[in-house]
Amino acid sequence: MKLFSMRDETTRRQVFWLLKRLTSFTLWEKKRDAWEIFTRAYENAVKTWPSSQPEQMPADNLPRIYSILSAYNKGLDELRRGYRFIWREGQAFQQALADYDVVATYLYPNGDYWERGIQEAPYPPKVEALNLLMRSSEYVGEHAACEVPANGRATAHFTSAGALLNPKAYVYPFYQLSYPVFPQELQPVPQPTGVVIRTGDAVPADGIWEPVIISREKMLGLIPIGAASSENAGCFNYLVQSTRAPRVMGRVDETSDRFGEIDVSWRLLWKDDRYKDGSIPDESEYFLAAPATVRSDQTSAAVITAKTGDVCPASGVWTAMGHPGQQVHLIKGARMPDLLINDWSGRGRVHYVEWTLLGRSSEEG
Repeated sequence: MKLFSMRDETTRRQVFWLLKRLTSFTLWEKKRDAWEIFTRAYENAVKTWPSSQPEQMPADNLPRIYSILSAYNKGLDELRRGYRFIWREGQAFQQALADYDVVATYLYPNGDYWERGIQEAPYPPKVEALNLLMRSSEYVGEHAACEVPANGRATAHFTSAGALLNPKAYVYPFYQLSYPVFPQELQPVPQPTGVVIRTGDAVPADGIWEPVIISREKMLGLIPIGAASSENAGCFNYLVQSTRAPRVMGRVDETSDRFGEIDVSWRLLWKDDRYKDGSIPDESEYFLAAPATVRSDQTSAAVITAKTGDVCPASGVWTAMGHPGQQVHLIKGARMPDLLINDWSGRGRVHYVEWTLLGRSSEEG
């Protein structure tokens, strides 16, 4: 069976759950909260880092950073009432993500670490601490509901489930994002509602849609006969009302193995009516804690430690010294994170800490 096949029931349930998570009020609220913490930390760095030190953060980033925070607040106000146009071109959440890409690209354009928009070396520890705060607001697939440009060759955001489910999609050259923790029991994917549209049609409802190829048997290969049948044509996608249904990547004809952009039918699996009654349901299942994977044969091994900004020397579960309740799972080669600790006023403050390895992951062998 093809890895992450959309014909596999577990894959279908996981993708469906992830798309609901990525378009939930709670996830976007957490994005906003994390961005606010980064905003305060970045502004503090601009104002207080001594001019004598080589690391300096560009003050020119601040207006865009604050505009992103404003866009998050505006978008959450609309989403709280069940409005999802915020993901359309030029609207709050779409603009926040576009501006985020700019800030992330130009966070620290120092020639020793950065060249033509690409980070080429690990940032200095103080800069990396800010980078980690910024990345804490980022989620793989967060653009799930953004409007696909209405042109003839635009394809859906997710053409295969691997873009959401493959752990490699969460690992980048100088940082990694948290892989989602799925509930032990995932609800079945709903049966199609009966609403079907074609590529290029206006989407009639916010929700999760499945691309399909609809066909019927043909008499003498020419005249359609019998009942129509449908076949999955790729990954589920979240489509916003009044946008245009996109194309997908697929086999361009039945007689060759050539792939390209193709028109498909989209059938509605789930209409999104969340929050329209003014209430936010319990969405805690979208942020379950990852179970620690610790090998028992590591208990007598030598203590391994690393400080914020260091390269992680071993994959496994790490705990912050002096803060036993703070644990993270890190992959070897990643940057050791800082720790965000609330002060007396309840505001989060960045602390550089020393981490101790509790146990290696089984992947270390």
